[in-house]
Amino acid sequence: MAKKESRVMVTMACTECKRRNYNTFKNKQKTTDRLELSKYCRWCRCHKPHRETR
Repeated sequence: MAKKESRVMVTMACTECKRRNYNTFKNKQKTTDRLELSKYCRWCRCHKPHRETR
C-alpha cells in the first residue's frame, strides 16, 4: 500500500506586489496554517514577507 505524502509543494507570493516568486515544500501534518517567510522579491528589490498561496 502506498504511503501518504506528508510533504507538499507550496507556492510563495510577495505580500506587497502579489507576485509568485518561490516554490518550497512544507510538512502538512506539522504546519497546518499558512507558511510565511521573509524572502527577497526581485520586483520590489528588497526583502519582504512571502505567504503561502493556494
